Amino acid sequence: MSEATHVQDATGAGRGRHRVVVIGSGFGGLFSTKALRHADVDVTMVAQTSHHLFQPLLYQVATGILSEGEIAPPTREVLSDQRNAQVILGEVVDVDLEARTVTSQVLNRTTVTPYDSLIVAAGAGQSYFGNDQFAEFAPGMKSIDDALELRGRIFGAFELAEISDDEEEINRLLTFVVVGAGPTGVEMAGQIAELAHRTLPKDFRRINTRQAQVILLDAAPQVLPPFGEKLGAKTKTALEKLGVSVQLGAMVVDVDEWGIEVQDKDGTRRRIEATTKVWAAGVQASSLGRLLGEQTGAPVDRAGRVSVNPDLTLPGHPEVFVIGDMMSLDHLPGVAQVAIQGGKYAAKTIAGRVGGKGPQEPFKYFDKGSMATISRFRAVALVGKFKFTGFPAWVLWLVVHLLYLTGFKNRIGALGHWTVSFLGRGRSQRTTTMQQIFGRAALSRLKRGASDLVSSPGDYEATRELLAASRRAELEARAAEEARLTDTGQRGQHEEAPATAR
Repeated sequence: MSEATHVQDATGAGRGRHRVVVIGSGFGGLFSTKALRHADVDVTMVAQTSHHLFQPLLYQVATGILSEGEIAPPTREVLSDQRNAQVILGEVVDVDLEARTVTSQVLNRTTVTPYDSLIVAAGAGQSYFGNDQFAEFAPGMKSIDDALELRGRIFGAFELAEISDDEEEINRLLTFVVVGAGPTGVEMAGQIAELAHRTLPKDFRRINTRQAQVILLDAAPQVLPPFGEKLGAKTKTALEKLGVSVQLGAMVVDVDEWGIEVQDKDGTRRRIEATTKVWAAGVQASSLGRLLGEQTGAPVDRAGRVSVNPDLTLPGHPEVFVIGDMMSLDHLPGVAQVAIQGGKYAAKTIAGRVGGKGPQEPFKYFDKGSMATISRFRAVALVGKFKFTGFPAWVLWLVVHLLYLTGFKNRIGALGHWTVSFLGRGRSQRTTTMQQIFGRAALSRLKRGASDLVSSPGDYEATRELLAASRRAELEARAAEEARLTDTGQRGQHEEAPATAR
């Protein structure tokens, strides 16, 4: 099938209006778009997903506290009242700085969007430090797909342990390993421990969920390094009281379906048998960073972040702003507040230029603090020189996250689910399916096995061929099994199995 190409111009009645293209629907992309609401410009957001993701709460989707809709409202709905903004679904595959165009693709459709000003806020993905094969067995925490897959793996492990008679298998199923002792890793480990010790014990009859092992690994010498030694030590103590085994100075060297291999700081290697692994270590900026670096000569660091000028623009291209996780400036951290403030700054600069105003002062980040939850009613927070722990830090965390959740109904929904989970013992979002657990891995394996069918990443025909091949293989396997049962005279007692499994 030939690939359709469409040239998408900005909205608005007047074609002479200044055209702003925003790449990405994360914090930087959304806040910069909203900040241009009253500017005399037309804004086109190009995003790979149709939703805005509140990434700091992904771990709560993975552990059954919140639904995905509460942290990922549709971007179109969020911007529905902003008449000078439109949204285009597609993965950006090219940015031509000379022609001032952005090329995006979805399925077999290519869209070319021209711009006068460009804000690149494509964010970052999970980094496996050159070992991308780990992703199949240890999903990261960067997308809704990641969270739903992990939810299935976590709750599925308890379900499989309940029906197992093999003690070794039960121990492997009830061992959960979280790699990375930053905020995401700490929050995941704490919530899995709460699941095992507080939420699930009454729900199972054969297994004792309190015997589950939760292991937090990191090659670093302390938990939460950005928070300082004191808060890191308190967090480690709090996690250990929850039953989490915190193992520092432990570098992951291999991951497979049934376990994980680590190398301790003394050089010795050991294996941890665990079915469920969570990867919460390291980030890698969008590949667009390297593309922009190649076109401008701007340095790009190992994490894929491109160096920008003090006003967040690319060298030699004052019309292009790079913000959030994609920019490298003054060693700023890759956190939501950097993206939000950078987005607002870029929007104000563009609006000022269109309105004939002079340049702004260089971008200056205002650090509003960092925080991480450990368990219900326990958190740590670092705000300026002030350090909070325990319940006061948890209340601060609660208020801040409610304020930044997008949409009134999402705040109300989250508050209700937090009440159920934190005051009670329930988790209202525990629905999982086999497709969530194995779907992405199966597709990945199928694509590797039939790579000759794929002519391009977004080829619809190739995707259909892959799915057809998968279905044929399933039918052939079922026919072979039925033939085997017929030969051994067992078909009569097994022929209802497929219907029961459905």
